[in-house]
Amino acid sequence: MSKGISIAVVGSGYVGLVATACFAEIGHRVICVDNDEAKLRTLQDGGVPIHEDYLPEVLDRHRGHSIEFTSDLRAATQAAQAIFIAVGTPQSRTGSADLSYVDAVASEIARSIDDYKVIVEKSTVPVYTNEWIRRVVERNGVPRDLFDVASNPEFLREGTAVVDFLHADRIVVGADTEKAGDLLRKIYAPLTSGTYYQSAHAVPGPHSEGNPPPVLLTSTKAAEIIKHASNAFLATKISFINVVANICEAAGADVEEVARGMGMDSRIGPKFLRAGVGYGGSCFPKDVAAFRHVAEQMGVDFALLKEVEKINEEQKRRFFQKVRSALWTFRGKKIGVLGLAFKGGTDDIRESPALDIVKQMLHEGSTVTAYDPAAAERAKETIPPGPQMRYVDDPYAAAQDADALVILNEWQEFAELDLKRLHYTLRYPIIIDGRNLYDPATMIESGFTYLSVGRPGLSHTRDAIAGQRMP
Repeated sequence: MSKGISIAVVGSGYVGLVATACFAEIGHRVICVDNDEAKLRTLQDGGVPIHEDYLPEVLDRHRGHSIEFTSDLRAATQAAQAIFIAVGTPQSRTGSADLSYVDAVASEIARSIDDYKVIVEKSTVPVYTNEWIRRVVERNGVPRDLFDVASNPEFLREGTAVVDFLHADRIVVGADTEKAGDLLRKIYAPLTSGTYYQSAHAVPGPHSEGNPPPVLLTSTKAAEIIKHASNAFLATKISFINVVANICEAAGADVEEVARGMGMDSRIGPKFLRAGVGYGGSCFPKDVAAFRHVAEQMGVDFALLKEVEKINEEQKRRFFQKVRSALWTFRGKKIGVLGLAFKGGTDDIRESPALDIVKQMLHEGSTVTAYDPAAAERAKETIPPGPQMRYVDDPYAAAQDADALVILNEWQEFAELDLKRLHYTLRYPIIIDGRNLYDPATMIESGFTYLSVGRPGLSHTRDAIAGQRMP
């Protein structure tokens, strides 16, 4: 590998912590900075505050050697050649990205610069943020030749973020000077040269020494737009297939077959053509709103994204009505729920469609018993346990004596349940599957009344279930 570069990463959330671990993994010296002292103590003591495959192992491999956790941004800035800003950019009331954390960090970095630094946007930010950071640094008295601002957006999926970082589809480097671009290329050289994949402990994935990830060098503005445009497009794809699923339900077709046929077209591809209860998480809802706001500020009517947001909200409502159609009424019903995070493979509950649907069930008078392999503790902060809401440690415990079982995210564990045991455990063999994890014919043969998204819903008596055309 190339000689390590000194890097500071500001922020220890999903993006910052994964970037810290992976930069160390490819041979660099990394200082991760956060102002949350409790989280820093957890990280220093060997804890991992988020659920990510491979993250605990990679952190353990480098913690105390090439990774340091600190709250001292000044010292970290002075020690680093590149400072990656990975703080939160939450959605404001207007729909725009709240850049106050980025502004505060940029100001503090500026007051600590004593030699040339590259300040890198790693957070998802709107176009022109690089210019605002540059102005903030200059206003704090830093000479123009002592710093550059670059953009290096992340394209990480929660749950598989370490693999996505080390086996990236593409590495986008937005730099407006050759000096900044050269430093970022050196940082990623262990990946783009393929040398990282020769190491004995390399995290497995699609890339190899002979097939390294490509790097795309762009302007900072283009890099900023690439990130927002990519997430907005993926959200659009999800909303599109959900509308197609609703058409399939009305027509009696199977959306899985339709999606398969669409995805075989190389211009479309199969990814993100999975019908379900809608998108959520920390990225898509926020980034769609922020990109639409950016367009409006520039005089561009991006009405398509308004429809994407509207469809996503409607999809949750339609699925809730589907559950109602199976139960007739919610009051007094006991419902088992599998899945609380916004998707399988993560403990992130931000903007989770699952939690929105659970809240509606509780509001309508149901009792809910829920299981999620990773997200239960976080969910308890939003929906505390009580007489109506119970959390369990086993999927069959969630189904025990339930009037119906509702599947709200796609953990592999949920797709591999023992159907005979499940049938015996439920009070009534009714499953409403918001992620299409099971084959309808198999479920009918196993004696279930089975409703899913965009597919005909039948009971084991072969009677059509009412409510396939939602009002």
